[in-house]
Amino acid sequence: MKKKLILESGEVFHGESFGAQSETAGEVVFNTGMTGYQELISDPSYCGQIVCMTYPLIGNYGINRDDYESIEPAIKGLIVKEICDLPSNFRTQITLDELFQKKNLSGISGIDTRKLTRILRNHGVVKGKIVNEDADEKAVVEELKATTFPTNQVETVSTKTPYANPGRGFKVVLVDFGSKLGIIRELSQRNCDIIVVSQDTTAEEILLMDPDGIMLSNGPGDPEDNPKALEMIRGLLGKVPIFGICLGHQLIGLACGAKTFKLQFGHRGGNHPVLDLEKNRVSITSQNHGYAVDQESLKGTDLIETHIALNDRTNEGLKHKIHPCFSVQYHPEASPGPEDANYLFDEFIQLMEDFKK
Repeated sequence: MKKKLILESGEVFHGESFGAQSETAGEVVFNTGMTGYQELISDPSYCGQIVCMTYPLIGNYGINRDDYESIEPAIKGLIVKEICDLPSNFRTQITLDELFQKKNLSGISGIDTRKLTRILRNHGVVKGKIVNEDADEKAVVEELKATTFPTNQVETVSTKTPYANPGRGFKVVLVDFGSKLGIIRELSQRNCDIIVVSQDTTAEEILLMDPDGIMLSNGPGDPEDNPKALEMIRGLLGKVPIFGICLGHQLIGLACGAKTFKLQFGHRGGNHPVLDLEKNRVSITSQNHGYAVDQESLKGTDLIETHIALNDRTNEGLKHKIHPCFSVQYHPEASPGPEDANYLFDEFIQLMEDFKK
């Protein structure tokens, strides 16, 4: 079935539909990963977004039971140059098209993804809509210009009730702002006793659980849309070690007096080099974020910059001068992506050990 992608800036791309036949609108972003599309589709941080894959062939190793990062995808749609209908991999169970049909997700293939990526790089992320071939293009553009997308993405993807992932090691409360299952996996491999709580849990409620450490997860949207989380972080600082990832990193920055800003086209992919300023070591990292902590705003706060992105020199890591608290903008749990930064989970374990002593 013929479909087309229409951007609020007026560009129109014609292609073929896959997955559900419904129309869908969202913020159009691009991801540079060559693999990892299953993890990307199921990453809650993509809530409300239509993702363009820069790699030309997607779906070639199918979908399997092991690589999901959430139970229900929050992505709005997928844009690919070519979708593979006959995947070849020993773990393949269904095709990408079949997954999109089962999950009622819409995709479009056969468009010039290089041209679309250049538009997004030059003009920044834009609103877009995957529509039927006969849709009125001018009407859709006007509709997109008048559309304001929801700002409660974190509330949408966060767990509604606490749940446990038992272990015999340190008790870690994972605040779920849209957490990937990879974070739970890494903590579990270190034998942590994990309690996952909702994004609106208060500091008092968390402290009643008597945790050894707090993990602030990744998540979607603008960090400034989460004022309750800032209150929670301020109530925990100094009382228990804290490790923040992605949105958790941005929220730590805001809670400590720094500011955040929206990047022109974000960092999304599995090949982003990051320099650890303390170790003078470069890690190739997995990233998925559209906002960053303003480095100038760190002046006058109790935060120290620990990591920077080598592509654009933006902030990628923070550490508190006084309290046991650190964070990174990228994804040390990978899934997908390289595991260069996996050591940060070990540093979190060490931080909890030192705090106990």
